[in-house]
Order: sequence, then C-alpha cells, then structure tokens
Amino acid sequence: MNCSEPFGAAVLGDYWLGVLGGGEEEVLEEHLFGCDECGARLREMIALADGVRNLAKEGCLRMVVSEAFLRRVEEEGLRVRQYTLPAGGEAQCTVTADDDLLIARLAADMSGARRVDLSIRDGDGVERLRLPDIPVRAGASSVVYQESMTFAKAAPDNEMIMRLMALDEAGERLLGEYVFHHTRSLPGPGGW
Repeated sequence: MNCSEPFGAAVLGDYWLGVLGGGEEEVLEEHLFGCDECGARLREMIALADGVRNLAKEGCLRMVVSEAFLRRVEEEGLRVRQYTLPAGGEAQCTVTADDDLLIARLAADMSGARRVDLSIRDGDGVERLRLPDIPVRAGASSVVYQESMTFAKAAPDNEMIMRLMALDEAGERLLGEYVFHHTRSLPGPGGW
C-alpha cells in the first residue's frame, strides 16, 4: 500500500529532532500511527543519522561539526587534537596514535556571507576537495572542521591549505586562508 500523502524528509527530520510545532507534531504522529510507509522512512532516516554520527565519532569523516558535537565527544572521553588559526594563519601539526579526532578551528569574518564553501588544497595550491555550502550560523566567527583521522594518521609529511570562500552573485570572495604543515609522527610508511 502506498501512502497517499507522504511526509517529506525535512518534516520527518524535524520531527525526529523535536523542532516541529505542537500542531504539526500531532498531525505527523497521527499519520505515523497509521502509515507503515512513512514510519519505515523515519526509521531509515534515524538509522542513517546514527551511522553518520558513529562515523563522525570514529573520526573517519571530513566534515564541519558543531560545538555541541565536540563537547559531547570530549565528555565521552575521546581525545581531540585541535588547531585554531586566524585568517592568514599557519600551524605546524601532527597526530598521535592516541588521538581520536582532529579539529581545525578556522576564524573568519563571515558577516554578509550567504553561502560559504571550504576548499582544501595541497601544498601546490591544487584543490583536492571542496565542501560546498557548509553550515554556518548567523554571526559565527569561525568554522569547526573535522579532518579524517584515518587520513591524517596515514598521511606523509605534507602541506594542506584550507580556504573559506563566500559565494554570491558577484562570484567568490576569500574569507580566510589557513596553512597546515603536517609532520608524520607515527611509524611506518606514510601514504595517501
């Protein structure tokens, strides 16, 4: 049986996060009691979110994270290695076998930016990864980026350049550039 009025992923997600208004929540709950299809989609969303959360806690993902996420993993006893850089800053960095998460705090004036991308470049300036339209709260003065610990532990000595870019109708505008000089500290061959 197909649902004649399925709820979208955004509404189901808002319900799961507890941010729906009282009336909307009641309507959705009533629908979920009688609709196995929408209930199954909600359960799939919850399982997917749990999987992403677990990968993030394992330090496997390259992603922008929240302060709440960092507080939670620190309370759980995970070891977080952090580097905080101002726009134009550089850092000598490494990771150890005991580190669980690798965090870069990138400070920038993002006022007026409607969309912000994070560009990750190698030491030659070649873009290797772009995280488009990253989540940035109004009034935020920094972005908290989690680098893949799996990648960082295996990486040889190298240089990584991160750029926060504002995008609008006029094009791209550099908000800040950050240079990380990584020194491998773990035994064994470093490799990409």
